[in-house]
Amino acid sequence: MSILEEKLKNLPDQPGVYIMKDSSGEIIYIGKAVSLKNRVRQYFQASKSHTAKVRAMVSHIHDFEYILTDSELEAFILECNLIKKHRPRYNILLKDDKHYPYIKITMEEDYPRILMTRKLEKDKNRYFGPYTSAASVKETIELIRKIFPIRTCNRDVHYGTVTGRPCLYFHINQCLGPCQGNVDMGEYREMIKQVCKFLEGKHDDLLKELKNKMAEAAENLQFELAALLRDRIASVERILQNQKIISTAMEDQDVIAYARDQDDVMVEMFFIRSGKLMGTEHFLLEDLQDTESKEVLQSFIKQFYLTAAFIPKEILLQEEIDEAPIIERWLSDRRGNRVYVKAPKRGEKRELVEMAMKNAQEALLNFSEKIRREWARTVGASEELARYIGLDKAPVRIEAFDISNIQGTDSVASMVVFENGKPKSKDYRRFKIKSVQGPNDFASMAEVIGRRFKRGLEEQKELLEQGKDVGSGKFSRFPDLLLIDGGKGQLSSARAVLRELGLEYIPTIGLAERFEEVFMEGREDPIIIPRNSDALHLLQRIRDEAHRFAITYHRSLRGKSGLHSILEDIPGIGPKRRRELLRHFGSIDAIRKASLEELAKVEGMNRQAAENIKEYLR
Repeated sequence: MSILEEKLKNLPDQPGVYIMKDSSGEIIYIGKAVSLKNRVRQYFQASKSHTAKVRAMVSHIHDFEYILTDSELEAFILECNLIKKHRPRYNILLKDDKHYPYIKITMEEDYPRILMTRKLEKDKNRYFGPYTSAASVKETIELIRKIFPIRTCNRDVHYGTVTGRPCLYFHINQCLGPCQGNVDMGEYREMIKQVCKFLEGKHDDLLKELKNKMAEAAENLQFELAALLRDRIASVERILQNQKIISTAMEDQDVIAYARDQDDVMVEMFFIRSGKLMGTEHFLLEDLQDTESKEVLQSFIKQFYLTAAFIPKEILLQEEIDEAPIIERWLSDRRGNRVYVKAPKRGEKRELVEMAMKNAQEALLNFSEKIRREWARTVGASEELARYIGLDKAPVRIEAFDISNIQGTDSVASMVVFENGKPKSKDYRRFKIKSVQGPNDFASMAEVIGRRFKRGLEEQKELLEQGKDVGSGKFSRFPDLLLIDGGKGQLSSARAVLRELGLEYIPTIGLAERFEEVFMEGREDPIIIPRNSDALHLLQRIRDEAHRFAITYHRSLRGKSGLHSILEDIPGIGPKRRRELLRHFGSIDAIRKASLEELAKVEGMNRQAAENIKEYLR
C-alpha cells in the first residue's frame, strides 16, 4: 500500500483544512471540509462528475497534509488565510492583495494624515477599501483634502511644538498647520472623524453634524469658523447631488454579480451606503474554463472580505451559494452584528443585482476588446512583420541596438528586448563603447554586436559544460530577429560581425528613421511597410525604446562626469570628501547654496576645505 493510500485510509471524520502538494513539495490546492475523511477521499474516487481542472489537479497530487479544527467556521477561516498566504495554483485567486490600494488614516499620530497604501496592517489606523484603481483612490484623497484641511507632510508633529516653516498648503488654507504648534488636537481629530464618516458614506450624518456646528459657531459669534463650515457643507452637498438613491431600504449593502465567457469571469460590485450608490469596482478572474459559477462566487467573497475594511449589513448575490450560512457567520463575527447573504429573486433588490450583472457584462466586453487590441499590437504585429520581411514564423524575441553620443564623447550603446511584442526590461543591457574614437556609428555598432554575441557564445559553452539550460544566462539566449537602428551602413556593420561569429542565420533588419524604411541584407531597395500597420508601429516602439534607453544611459554618464570634474578641481577635496558632500547635499547646486558652516559640518570636512569650496564655486 502506498503512503498516499495509507493516509487516505486513516483520515479522521472531523472538520479541518487539507493541503495538497505535488512531487516537489509545492502546495497546489487548499480546501476545507466538515469531514476530512469524506471530502478528501472524493478526489481520488473515479468520477465522471469531476471537471477537467479537478482531474488535472489530482494527477499532480503526490502528498497531502491536513489540519484539524474544532468547527467548520474555524476551518473556513483557516482555509481563507492559508490560500492568501500560499496562493496555490489550482485555487481560484484574486490578484495578490498587494496589488489593491486602500485609503489609510494614520490614527496612531497626534495629527492624522490621509494616505494611499497597499498594505493592510493590524494597528490603530483606519483603512478603507480595497479599491481596484489607484487613480480613484488618489482622486478621493484629493477631494477630501479640498474639503477638509488635513496635513499632508510626514513631519513628526506634536501640540505646542514648531517643527519648521509651514508649507504651501497652509498658505492656501488647505492645511491647518499643526506643524506651527497651535492647532488643538481635539478639534483636529473631530475633523478626522468627519473624514471617516465621509469615507463610510454617512454623508447625511456628516451634514447634520456640520450644520449643527455651523449654527453653534454663528451663535457664539465665531463667524470665520461658521463660514468655513458653510463652505464645507456646500462641498459635501455638491457631491451628494451626483449620487443616486437606488435603494429605498436605506441600508448598507454590497451587490455582487458576474459575467463570464469561455475563459474569464468579471465580478462587479456595487457599494451602497444608506441607500446611495457610493461606488463600483470590478475584478477579473482569469483562466476558469472548467470552474462552476458558484465556486467562483464563493472564492471571490472569501478572498475579498478577508481584507475588506468594511462589512455591510447585507450582501446581495446573483445566485445562491452553498456556503452562504458559514459565510454569514464569519462576516457577522467580523462586523460585530448580523450580516445577511442573499440571492434575491424579485423586487427592488433583484433589480440591483441585474444592474450589477449588466455592468459586469459591459466590463467583460471592454476587457475582451482590450485584449484583442493588445494582441493586435503585440503578437499580431509580430506575425504581420514576419510576412513583410519574409520570415517563416513570427519572431518571439526581438533585440534592438542603438548608439548614443554627442560629438563622439561618452559613446554608449543600448540593447533592448521585446518578447511577444512586449518589453522585457530585465533583459535590457547597456554598453560603453571602448575601441572607437570619435563619432563613428558604424564601428560602434560593430563593436557592440561583437561583444554581445561573443559573450553569448561563451555563456552557451559554459552552460553546456555545466549541464544547464543554454538559455539561462544573461547573454546566452539569441534573438529570433535583430533590429539595428539605422540604414544600410549600420546594418552592414552588424551583419559582417555576425558572419565572423558564424551567426549569419540570425535575421537582421535596419530601420532608417527618416522615411521609416526597413533594410535587409541582399536587397537593394528598402521594404516599405504601410504607415498604419501594426508591424511598423511595433518596430517604431522597439526602436524608440532602444533610443530612450541609450540616451538615458548617456545622460547619466555625462552627469556623473560633470559632477566629478567640478569637485575634483577644488584643492583639498579628495574622493572621500566628494562622496560625503554629494551624499549630504545631493547636487552641486545644493552645495553651491550651502553656507560655510553647513559645508564644514559634513563628515570629513573642515573650515579650510569649506572655504576652498565656497571660493571655487563663487
